[in-house]
Amino acid sequence: MSLIELSLDATEEAIDWIRSLLATVNYTGELQIEKGESPWAFHVRFYLSDRTKLNQIEQALSSLYRTGMTTELETAIVEQKTESTPESYRIGNRFVIGSANHADDITLNIQESLAFGSGFHPATILSLRLIERHITPGLEVLDLGCGSGILSVAIAKLGAKVLAIDNDAIAVEATQKAVEQNTVQDLVTVQLASLGKGSELGHWMGGETGEISAIEPNENFDLIVANVFARILIRLSEDLKKAVRSPGRLILAGFTIEYEEELTETLGALGFELCDRLQEGDWIALAYQI
Repeated sequence: MSLIELSLDATEEAIDWIRSLLATVNYTGELQIEKGESPWAFHVRFYLSDRTKLNQIEQALSSLYRTGMTTELETAIVEQKTESTPESYRIGNRFVIGSANHADDITLNIQESLAFGSGFHPATILSLRLIERHITPGLEVLDLGCGSGILSVAIAKLGAKVLAIDNDAIAVEATQKAVEQNTVQDLVTVQLASLGKGSELGHWMGGETGEISAIEPNENFDLIVANVFARILIRLSEDLKKAVRSPGRLILAGFTIEYEEELTETLGALGFELCDRLQEGDWIALAYQI
């Protein structure tokens, strides 16, 4: 039986959006993601068995093309799927998405889900690099807005204990699966919850939320990791201060350079000092200590 092959080239930040937009039209097939040719970071390929969803998919992904995040979606009729060999992607010195090549590599096995956090987005890459620098065994860590669970898994594989929370049930389910796939259940607890006032802010990505538990901030954590919108971090700045022990740290990402000054000023007024910074393009990740 013939298949419809859909393909496009994409930037790093487009991958999570492709998955999320495909989820809006209930596409649940596999994405084949390969390294792209300059100036594109990745080449993406996926398949349909019939034309039922084709128009919906084209419309859903058109916004990424209009904003320059992908090439225009191409379609072709093929007899079978193109064979694709999964590639390994190294992030920082030790984290690897895919197969390990060295004895001290830390593999992150994250299957496709509808939650953000594929590992290809610059904000996720920068977060993982700061996590590698600042996480030590025995720390108690909050992963605020855990998404796919990739950061929680990475933190646990460095020997820290993690409370992973999100206000999206899909993300909570994805994180729980990632925790089990990576056999770090003893170190990670996953909850449908938010920190302090976060439970009052609705769905941070514009979706629907159910009843969200609130984690009361009371010097609960040695370190908090949050790869979320800057506006959320600013709204939750006082709760972040109350939740982190002194001395403690924040690792924050999910935003571009234009938010750095406001975020640093807001946290600085609460006693936080910028202690580390990484940048890729316009995306940044910041570490603060108190």
